[in-house]
Parts: sequence; structure tokens; C-alpha cells
Amino acid sequence: MNIVNKKMTLPNGKEVSIETGKLAKQADGSVVVRMGDTMLLATVVSNKDAKDDVDFLPLTIDYREKFASNGRFPGGFLKREARPSDEEILTMRLVDRAMRPLFPDDYHADTQVMIQLMSSDGEDQPDALACLAASAAVAVSDIPFNGPVSEVRVIRKDGEFIVNPTFDEMEGNDLDMIVAGTDDSINMVEGEMGEVSEAVMLEAIKAAHVVIKEQIKLQLEVAAQVEKANPKREYTHEVHDEELKAKIYDFAYQRCYDIAKQGLADKKKRGELFGAVKEEFVATLSEEEVSEKGFLISQYFKATQKAGVRRAMLDTKIRLDGRKLDEIRPIWCEVDYLPGQVHGSAIFTRGETQSLTTLTLGSSLDAQRKDGALIQREDNFVLHYNFPPFSTGEARPIRGVSRREVGHGNLALRALKNMIPGKPENPYTVRLVSEILESNGSSSMATVCAGTLALLDGGVQMKKPVSGIAMGLISDADTKEFIVLSDILGDEDHLGDMDFKVTGTRDGITACQMDIKIEGLDYSLLEQALEQARKGRLHILDKIEETIAAPREDYKGHVPRIETIEVPGDAIGGIIGKGGETIQALQAETGTTISIDELENGNGIVEIFADNKAGMEEAKRQINLIAYPPVAEVGETYMGKVKNIVAFGAFCEIVPGTDGLLHVSEIAWERVDKVEDYLKEGQEIEIKVIGKDPKSGKYKISRKALLPKPERKPKPEKAEESK
Repeated sequence: MNIVNKKMTLPNGKEVSIETGKLAKQADGSVVVRMGDTMLLATVVSNKDAKDDVDFLPLTIDYREKFASNGRFPGGFLKREARPSDEEILTMRLVDRAMRPLFPDDYHADTQVMIQLMSSDGEDQPDALACLAASAAVAVSDIPFNGPVSEVRVIRKDGEFIVNPTFDEMEGNDLDMIVAGTDDSINMVEGEMGEVSEAVMLEAIKAAHVVIKEQIKLQLEVAAQVEKANPKREYTHEVHDEELKAKIYDFAYQRCYDIAKQGLADKKKRGELFGAVKEEFVATLSEEEVSEKGFLISQYFKATQKAGVRRAMLDTKIRLDGRKLDEIRPIWCEVDYLPGQVHGSAIFTRGETQSLTTLTLGSSLDAQRKDGALIQREDNFVLHYNFPPFSTGEARPIRGVSRREVGHGNLALRALKNMIPGKPENPYTVRLVSEILESNGSSSMATVCAGTLALLDGGVQMKKPVSGIAMGLISDADTKEFIVLSDILGDEDHLGDMDFKVTGTRDGITACQMDIKIEGLDYSLLEQALEQARKGRLHILDKIEETIAAPREDYKGHVPRIETIEVPGDAIGGIIGKGGETIQALQAETGTTISIDELENGNGIVEIFADNKAGMEEAKRQINLIAYPPVAEVGETYMGKVKNIVAFGAFCEIVPGTDGLLHVSEIAWERVDKVEDYLKEGQEIEIKVIGKDPKSGKYKISRKALLPKPERKPKPEKAEESK
């Protein structure tokens, strides 16, 4: 075995190593990346040939966290890893977005990268190492790649940047970003912030890039000692017809340029005009040429259309839909759109992108429970994003939730979550669902805006409203020209060089997501994009506040209410009861939902969730009686409950948690031969405390003392003696 192992040291003193040549040698490339006792195995396999008529890279990135890595069993009946968790899907997307742009444009072979967490020390976060492992696997293979690329997590804590922090170090940060890049540029950023400035975000990216460069150097050192990695494989995945290519360019370029200059706001109309140009060209060809070269015609026309549209925008500084570079599409909003039992709703429409978002408020029992290999927690804020095919005028099969839907929903969640207060200001579990009804770019940002509106409409006391905007870039590598676009269309995303989403309040950024399709992004350009995004974000916030300026003072009338009671720790058992008997009976009697959690101070927090006031008040009364039982006093009268009947009397509950003996002699004034003739278990009777044993503390009670004493019958006179 030709085992190669190279190491580097991170700024925090942690050592990172890459090893190849020991495991999974039948893959085209395989590496083990290790930091502490956290180990990732990454492999890559790419077919030698591409399938016919494929003009893209069929790349699959798969990331899995094995439960054995943390010494845990998977949950569920099967006890084995199944579909990936949302966290695993999000890591796959991060790696995909960093690596995909770096494969050659003409490389179209099916390629699969698999990353597996094999060992975890419970301290280091493996998702920050996934891209390093994936890129290193490609670097030691013969697969063509314009990398390496690497990725790190950077946080800011107490004003200092930390690269690849531990789980414990994450506590209390105000910036958390994953940053990916090559040796000379940044090509992917995603993260959340606590209202930080644009300048702070840029400094964090720069701090991350320093370590990224060292990790790329490490990959190159390992690859240099792997024979099959040098040189890369030769391939021919495209067959070209240069004459046809030139003919299409000459015919269609100016026509596409002219259509782009028209500034048509209607996406469908623009598509029809571009389609007509293609049909006009196809009409100049014979049926045989169209049949034989249909794939190439489509490919060359797309390239020509892209070139014409980009050049028109660079020349005229006018967008495809006629807007100026920094102009936001028309916006209209509406809150409280849905009637009935919906807890909050809003419509946010920007141009041809529309989100209808609903709010649902639940108890702590509705919190989402995460049970992954490394993470076990409960989330009291969830956001789901749905992207049905009709939103783009398509008819296609729906096969579960897509990775894109998971990713877009997570971005919107990160944008909003730090602006939703915790308990006691917001006692609810919050669920937002964004239904995208129309889409022409920036639907995730529409979700952020509609989510803000729905929260305000539902009476959730948000700290501050949040808006979001997607920025784009059109550039020319030869002339060095570029334009930054605010609030991009779908076409501007596909034809452009950048998709940079920024969300925030008036006071700072709360989340971001950036994908770059070109090399060598200049920091000054990024700074310009952030400033343009800030102005656009504030404009959108103005529109939101015109619709609803602040949260409603109260929740809607049909929203179930939540109240909490803090109780002593030793009262928790009494509230729950044997096998949950007490709490279950209380819920059934009052029509409430009750949950109990233990606080750090050892006390308990009881949460009562009810949709009727009477049930809420009764549940509170009974819980308070159990948690803070009144003290029985000698001489006082109480309404007690018969708990148990015995031969010599009955045991009665005087006050919750306190019993006393009702002796057979204290049941009635007359002689009682059989207790059951006077009392039944569960019966409530009026009793008086007549004594307390000073040693045992047991109470003596009487029913007889509260009953009228019968008058004594006179004794019959003796009969006269008979004479």
C-alpha cells in the first residue's frame, strides 16, 4: 500500500490530517480526513464515458453521519440508518454548491461523491470538514477538476473570530458561517448572524479564507504523492459542429440582444419571443438536419441567447424586465388573508414571485425532536417551504420533499429565528409554512418577508421585522466589466454569475447565502453587492411596515392559550402521579394539554395549553393545590374526599396531599356497625380537624362534630307496683 498522510494545524491549535491509500482503494479516489478523534471517509467515482445528449454534470453528493460514530443506536423499528436527515441534506448542499462550479464545463460523466462520518469525538463538528474531504478525494483521483476547494466554519464570539469551533464554543456566538473557496477566491457562503454589519461579515469571510488556503495547500501536497492523480484522465464528452455553432450565433445573437433590450416584464412573453427566434432558425434547416442535430441546436442556441442577453445588460445597464440595476420589483402584501382557525397568514408578492405563508402556534409537545447521530435536541421554531410545479407553470411528478425545498426553508428559518423571542415572551412552538404560488426568482426571500408578515399578523412579538433580497452579477472576464443586480429574476440567476441572498433587519444582517459561478471574486465587488443589498432590504422593510407596522397586541381569539407555573422539584412527582395517572386525569377533566420540564435550578415548569378559559383556570387551580398544598389546621373545617374505607373508619384527604383518619366513632353520633352504610370511596364530605399527633404528625378528623347532636330521649318512668 502506498499510504500518504499529511497534516496541518488550525489557528486554534487543532491538527487536521488527510490520509489516502489505506481504505476504499477501488474508488477513483478516497481519503480519510481527521481532526481530533473525528474521522470522515470520502470517496469519489466517476464513469469514464458520458451518456448521450447530456450537456451538464450529473453530480451526486451524499453525506451521512453513522450512528456508530457516536456510539448510538438509530431510532425506529429497523434500527438502521435510513433516509438522510435535514442536517445531512443541508451539508450535502453546501458541498455540492462549493464543488460543482469547479468541474470542467465539458465534463458530463456521472460522478458520485460519498462522505461518511465514521468516528466522532463529540467535540468537533464534522460538517465543517465535509467539503475538505470531498475535494481531497477528487484531488487524489484522475477525475478532471479545477480545484482543489475547501470549506470551514467561522464564528464570532466576544468579538473574536474562531475557525472550526467545537460544539461547546458555539454557545453565545453572534455570527455562524460556512465559507468555501479556492486558493484565490470565495465561491460559497452560508450562515446566520445576530444583526451584524456588512463590514463584520466581510472580515469573517477573510478570516475563513486564510485557513481555506492552507487546507488547499495540504490537498495539493497529498495529491502530489499519488501517482494516478497526475495527470488527470483524458475525456471527450462533447461532439461539436463548429459550422452549425457559428451559423446559430450569426443568426440569433443580435435577435436575442434586441429582445433583451426591450425590457419586457412578462416572463412568459419573453420566453415566447426567444422561442420564436429558435423556431425561425430551425425552419432554415432540413428535417434531416433537425433530427440529426437537434441536441446541438438547443445547446448552441442557449449559449447564444446567454451571450446576447448578458451583453445587452452590460451595454444598456437595463435589466431583462426593464428595471434599473438596483430597482426592486413592485411589491404588494396582505395579512390576515385566510379565515377560520388559521393562527396567522400573509401574502407577499414581488413581481412574479408570490408566497402565501401560514402561522401555527402550538405547545412544547409540538416541538420538533431531533435524534441524529450527533445532535439530540428540541426545536420550538420550524419553517417549511413548498415549491409546487404550478408555481412555474409546469406539470411534473411530486416525489417527496426536494433537497432544494429543505435548503430554502432552512435559509428562511435562519433569517427569522433570532428575531423570535423565547420564553416567557413567546411560550409557543412556532411553525411557518410557505407555499410558493408563483416563482420568478428569490422565492426563499419572499418566504422571509411573508414569514415576517404572518408572525406579526399572528401576534408573535417579534423583536424586529426581517426582509430578504437576492443579488446577482453579470460580468465580462475579457473587458472586466460588471454590473450588480438587485432582486434578481429567475433568468438573471440562470444567466448570471452570482446568486447572493441577504436577509436582515434595519440594524444588521441575520442570514446570507452566496453562490459564485466565476473565479476570482473581488472583495470590493462583494462590498458593493452588500451595500446595494442593504438599501434594497430597507426598501422592502418599508413595504412590509406599510402593511403591518408592529405585531398585533394579542393573539387571535381562536389561538389556544399557554400559561406556565413554576413548581418545586419535589412536587413534579405528585403532579404526574403514579404511571402518569394524575396528569392524565387532569387533562381529561379540564380539556387541556399539560407538559412538565425540569429547570436548571431543580424546580419544574408546568405548561398548560388550553383553548377554553374555564379548563385553563381549573387546571391551574388543581396544579397549584398539588404544588403548594394548603396546611390543615386543627379546629378548621374542610371538604374532604374519602380515599379508603377500612374496618375501623376511613382515610380522607383533608387538603391535596394531606390525609387524616376518620375513626368509626367520629362518623356519626349513633353507633356505626358498618362504615360502608355511611361512606363510599370518592365521596366528598365535610370534615373537621379535631387533633394532630405531635409525634407522627397524623391528623384526626371528625364528621360527627359537624352534625347536629341528637336530643337525648327521656328515660321511661318505672311502672307502679301492682297493688
